[in-house]
Amino acid sequence: MAARRPKVAMKIRPPAKKSNAETQWTETWERLSTAIKEIYKRNAGVLSFEELYRNAYNMVLNKQGDKLYNGVRDVVTEHLQQVARDFVVPSFPQMAPGGGMTGGTEFLKTVKNVWEDHTTCMLMIRDILMYMDRVYVKAANLAPVYDLGLDLFRDVVQRSPDYPISRHLIATLLYHIRLERDGEVIDRLVLKNIIDMLLGLSEPRGPTRTRNDKTVYVTDFEETFLESSREFYRLEGQVFLQQCDATEYLKKAERRLQEEEQRIANYLASTTEPKIRQVLEEELLQRHVKAVIEMENSGLVAMLSNDKYNDLSRMYHLFSRVSNGHAEMRHNASSYVEGLARAINETYGGMGEAADPSTIATSASLAKASEQDVEASAASTQQANPTQWVERILALKDKFDKILEQSFANDRHFETDINAAIERSINQNRKAPEFVSLFIDENLRKGLKGKTEIEVDSLLDKTVTLFRFIEEKDVFERYYKQHLAKRLLLGRSVSEDAEKNMIGKLKVECGCQFTVKLEGMFNDMRLAADTMGDFRSHLANSITAPKNMPELYVNVLTSTFWPMNTATSGDTCVFPTEITAAMDHFQRFYHSRHSGRRLTWLTHIGSADIKANFDKGRKEINVSTYAMVLLVGIFNKLADGQSISYDRIREESSIPDHDLKRTLQSLSVAKHRILLKSTKGRDISPSDHFKVNTGFTSQLHKIKIQQISATSGSSSSASNSMETDAERADTLEKVDEARKHQVEACIVRIMKSRKRMDHNNLVAEVVKQLSARFSPSPLMVKKRVEGLIEREYLERDKSDRKIYNYLA
Repeated sequence: MAARRPKVAMKIRPPAKKSNAETQWTETWERLSTAIKEIYKRNAGVLSFEELYRNAYNMVLNKQGDKLYNGVRDVVTEHLQQVARDFVVPSFPQMAPGGGMTGGTEFLKTVKNVWEDHTTCMLMIRDILMYMDRVYVKAANLAPVYDLGLDLFRDVVQRSPDYPISRHLIATLLYHIRLERDGEVIDRLVLKNIIDMLLGLSEPRGPTRTRNDKTVYVTDFEETFLESSREFYRLEGQVFLQQCDATEYLKKAERRLQEEEQRIANYLASTTEPKIRQVLEEELLQRHVKAVIEMENSGLVAMLSNDKYNDLSRMYHLFSRVSNGHAEMRHNASSYVEGLARAINETYGGMGEAADPSTIATSASLAKASEQDVEASAASTQQANPTQWVERILALKDKFDKILEQSFANDRHFETDINAAIERSINQNRKAPEFVSLFIDENLRKGLKGKTEIEVDSLLDKTVTLFRFIEEKDVFERYYKQHLAKRLLLGRSVSEDAEKNMIGKLKVECGCQFTVKLEGMFNDMRLAADTMGDFRSHLANSITAPKNMPELYVNVLTSTFWPMNTATSGDTCVFPTEITAAMDHFQRFYHSRHSGRRLTWLTHIGSADIKANFDKGRKEINVSTYAMVLLVGIFNKLADGQSISYDRIREESSIPDHDLKRTLQSLSVAKHRILLKSTKGRDISPSDHFKVNTGFTSQLHKIKIQQISATSGSSSSASNSMETDAERADTLEKVDEARKHQVEACIVRIMKSRKRMDHNNLVAEVVKQLSARFSPSPLMVKKRVEGLIEREYLERDKSDRKIYNYLA
């Protein structure tokens, strides 16, 4: 029996149908992708954005946000690839053989248009996918749709991996900037649009954009722009340096800075401004600071010499941008000032060449100067002109004060360096304290006539400025006291108010201790006027006073205030009997009011008015005290035509020999020859004989006989004259002696308060405290310390000899 085969039933199933979710996704995505493409085709007007938004909303709600996000990215990428291939690449500019470029503007405009179209479309796409941005993108930590579009533009178009778009774009931008630098006109608006595009593109980043994101502008354009600019301005700086003078160079550099600032304002990013400014400052300014400042016939010195305030101001403001600019300017300006001041010293200061302070002779060596040195000094003194010297220094100070104000913005660093240069130059002239005092004397005697109070005060202020520069203020004080004394005693001061004003200014500078003696001199003059008023009243009521007694005016001076040398008071001359009687009356009157005081007659100063009868008429003669003694006491007793020898004059008058010769010179060989000398020549010898010039004549009724100066042959009773080196040595010797006491007093004052102090600190403190009057050398301080140790004011510490202890 055969086996039966089993029957198999076959069932053919139809293909599986897609689920409703997949079908819905496909259909929805087709509508969205088609809409995105239509947006890019500028057909957005036919779309329903409400419906599209609802579709995207449903997809995100159905957990299909990842598919939607990736699909949008793919569609946008595909579109940008097509745009780069079909629009951007065909518009590439063509490079000419000579380095030029054609089609650059059109290329930039194409990129601009592509960018604007893309950003506009991405805004519409973002609106459609707003719910996805808010829900899915945020949860998935992805970039928002709009930012995604910008990143895709950066990676697909601007930094296309297939086409050199970025290289052409940057080169075109730099080429247009180069054209503008060369003076060509460019389309700034299109450049601004491209720059804004680069600023809107950020480097790859996190899902959210921040202000600190580095932009494509910085990485792709700015670095290349700065480097090309550096090379451009490095070459241009070298060309400017070869072709231009300093003024033109600075103008071009200033113009380039302004152009770059304007370029930033027009189309570049504001963050580039400090960077490009630094490039210009380094390449056009800092690299050539020294060369520009030292340019011959046009650099800083030429500008200062020709008062080119605008050029100096331009240089000041431009070089303020670089670290070494102002330092170089100050160095060259101070050197120039020193050169001008050195020339003033050589021309008007009696210095054959500017003196080095280290080579200035000491007072001791000056005292031992040979005859040849004295003669050379006299020649130098004749060449020196104190008034011109001070006026030139003041003019130099005024010149640079004006430059400081108008060109250097009153910069304190410039002012300090310039004033320091002037100060160094002033103190190189060892006669500076004397010159300044003589200048003040000249103006306070006659130089202030016709000036207003404001002009007087201005002049005195300028003089005080010079006084401030003088290091040896104690030397100035000594000369000022001498000159003030002559002005007061001879009645030569033009204004007491001006005198007191000047003393007030000195008091402000150096304190009341500096001017206490000067104020005492004025007080003596006031008391003298009161005393002489009382003396006249006394004579009017005195029975013993003869009626024909000469009128006597006496100034009683306090010896500690006045700089009069009373050491020669023993060399009293023989006064005529008429004068002696008047002097005796005054002494009795004075001692009746001030018992215990001693009067010493200073015969080397003072003056007398004499009425003299000559053959041609009567004259009134003003002479010195010694000349009065000779004319009244000796020559008035001689018969007409009778002569008398020099030896007999000296014997009868007892006038010191050197003063007698000067007095006889003044009367016999000067302008008004009241006496006749037996021999020719200006020198007075013991063999000379003298007689009255009865035939003397002059157009003037009142005649002043000037006293011959001991320094030269000039008359000097009416004005103060410069000292010779020998006289200056004597003055400095007295100053040195006074300084010893001041240094010792300062040391004792310091040690009394500190009790214990080491040598270096003591020296530093002494120099600091005395710097307002003079600068003592460490050696001087050391010698004074040794002297105080010998006199047991101080002692050395037993454990450390560099430490001093104060002994109470």
